[in-house]
Amino acid sequence: MIIIGVDPGFAITGYGVIEYKNNRFKTIDYGVITTDPKTDLPQRLCVINDKLQALLEHYKPDVMSVEELFFNTNIKTAIAVGHGRGVALLTAAKAGIPVFEYTPLQVKQAVVGYGRAKKEQVQYMVKIILSLDSIPKPDDAADALAVAICHAHCSGMGNRLRIRQC
Repeated sequence: MIIIGVDPGFAITGYGVIEYKNNRFKTIDYGVITTDPKTDLPQRLCVINDKLQALLEHYKPDVMSVEELFFNTNIKTAIAVGHGRGVALLTAAKAGIPVFEYTPLQVKQAVVGYGRAKKEQVQYMVKIILSLDSIPKPDDAADALAVAICHAHCSGMGNRLRIRQC
């Protein structure tokens, strides 16, 4: 199964493409999509859409996993992230790719084994699980890989238990 994980954002959207087969992981690609802060909102959203669409066409993933929106106090940041998240969901839907959403707590639980793990712990485990030489940079790319790993772990549980979420 080819999984594209997305850490949605407006200025920076992280992506990570992995293969999960026979309980083994293979890293295919990861990186970020950035938008120019001087560009108007609609154009920035088009950049995210165009680059995600190109990734979907190139790698032909079976599924997309996306981190659910989480915010504490900054509503402006949440709205900006929501724009990027909406574009990711729409791009996958238009490509006919199923989307699975995971909370930050679910991602941490699936990757580290502890839902309250620190960001550094998640990044370290991404490196270990994917047998990478170093922690993926920038952080958004590592987060996207973590979301993809989460889906790999949770989809197996869902198939065995006949549930959609882990």
